[in-house]
Amino acid sequence: MFDKKFVFGNNENGQASCIRVKCGDLYKPALGYGFVTERNRREQELLRISELNAAFDTVYWYRNEDMTVIREDGHGCFLDSCGIVAEYAGREGHGAESGGNAGERCRIPLVFKLEVPKSGNYSVTVDIENGEESGEIFLFEGRRRLVFRGFIPAGGKFRHSFFVNVCDIIPRGKAEAYQDLTVDLAVVADVPRLTQVSVQEAECPTLYIAGDSTVTDQSAVYPYAPGASYAGWGQMLSAFLDGKIAVSNHSHSGLTTESFRGEGHYSVVEKVCRPGDYIFFQFGHNDQKLSELQAWEGYRENLCRYIEESRGQRMFPVLVTPVARNTWKGNSGCYNDLLEEYAQVCMAVGKETGTPVLDLHGYSCSWIKERGLEAVKPYFFPGDYTHTNDYGAWKMAGAIAREMEKVCGNFEAEGYRFLAGCVAKTAGRAEWIPTGCAVLPVKPECFADIDNPEEGIDPLDEMDGVCEKASRADALDILIKALHYFPVNVYNDMFDDIVGHEWYAGTVECAWQNGMIGEGLVENRHFYPEKEITMEEFLMLAVNAYKGRRHLPEEKECIYDSECSGSARPSVRAACLLGWIAADGSEELGRVLTKGRIAELCRKMII
Repeated sequence: MFDKKFVFGNNENGQASCIRVKCGDLYKPALGYGFVTERNRREQELLRISELNAAFDTVYWYRNEDMTVIREDGHGCFLDSCGIVAEYAGREGHGAESGGNAGERCRIPLVFKLEVPKSGNYSVTVDIENGEESGEIFLFEGRRRLVFRGFIPAGGKFRHSFFVNVCDIIPRGKAEAYQDLTVDLAVVADVPRLTQVSVQEAECPTLYIAGDSTVTDQSAVYPYAPGASYAGWGQMLSAFLDGKIAVSNHSHSGLTTESFRGEGHYSVVEKVCRPGDYIFFQFGHNDQKLSELQAWEGYRENLCRYIEESRGQRMFPVLVTPVARNTWKGNSGCYNDLLEEYAQVCMAVGKETGTPVLDLHGYSCSWIKERGLEAVKPYFFPGDYTHTNDYGAWKMAGAIAREMEKVCGNFEAEGYRFLAGCVAKTAGRAEWIPTGCAVLPVKPECFADIDNPEEGIDPLDEMDGVCEKASRADALDILIKALHYFPVNVYNDMFDDIVGHEWYAGTVECAWQNGMIGEGLVENRHFYPEKEITMEEFLMLAVNAYKGRRHLPEEKECIYDSECSGSARPSVRAACLLGWIAADGSEELGRVLTKGRIAELCRKMII
């Protein structure tokens, strides 16, 4: 049976059988253990695949820098995270906490990696001894799954034990499963310090998670700031559990109830699961974009099939209603619940099949409506209205834990009651409140010549026919891309002059669902999607689209009041205050716009 203990630095507490790790021991397969830094990440390609590692990497302009300077003393191996961040910040001419975020400490993780002989569950115990005031400390395992968040006083000692699951995974962008036989640990603190780590083979149930980007284990860049890090609730759930169960998250961005199976992710789970294991299913965000996966049709059928098959494997299936988006209708200001029907299907399928349903949608929807558009933004990744950051993922994971206690605890099956008992009674209950809306780090001038290797193409830059006159449908298509609304591939016959097979049917449906199309642009159930669009008409669409993302300034009279229709006047006034059109009255509101001009206007709509 695999059973190893690692003792770090000059710590004399270790026994003769312990493996002593020095600060210069960087991970490589020949050694089988060691720290992961920028240096060996540059040298080893597999260390750059986040799903096979701790899922931390430097922000791209630091990848040729050796930031992670590890030291050792009688307490263990450590790095001066605050000192390193302050040094770089000073060199770049800004404050240590400005790496982009409102009052957040930006810190560097201490990452340790070790190999294990086979897939399965392992019991891990981590000892941390602290000689300095550390502030808040985070302990992650695997692909940035949080297992502990708390405080250690100066001079304090801390021990935390938990289970981890090691198994194959299909990494993002790959078509086949990669073998993963390592345990990855990351400590984030002001001065993160490892004293001892012990790892043993263990027998315990596994909780598998199937889902999309709102659930997955998201990677993060460092200097790490929680508010500027994407996170799915699945990677925060372990911190709310008490060490009786291991978590194995196979969710991925873009997945549906269909592609989770079609791309091979479900096959990985089927190969490694054992009787008595659990599997959570949360889908809907991407299913609703596809006509064959509508709520009461393909989506429902796929959920039923997963339940039947997982029970055939003697697993315990659990449905989770999809977490809500921070989406509001521009024309009315009302909350826009685009996932309600999918949540209803989960509840109905759960009742029909006798399966527990954790109503995350109900909780998150109520929370967002109660707080409002702006107040919940600090819980979402900057500029995103679907994907949470670490704060939001923590909040949603807490809701999942409470639902596990309430729902699974009342099921007759003993296995579900065991799952309810896995929720920690005290640990992980503390609120994690953001200090404000985070912003993304800005590349310093001294790194201006370094390009972002992962940077995607701006959809407005790759647009064809920029000199062509734009139609209303063209304008909506550009607005949806610019303001990060998600397209749909269905159409619900809102207008008599649009049929489902037209290229713009889903675009118009998306615009209608999000309150972009006001009454002033509709006549006798006709939208006239192919009509050339004027500046006035575009502003009516654009302001409604913007209102779904940000509050408008207080309305004031403007120089264009006498030149526009009454239905367009509020939109024109808002556009003038926001600086989208010239404040001197020189804009021609009746002029037909080109696609290129619309793209220029959209670039002014910073969200």
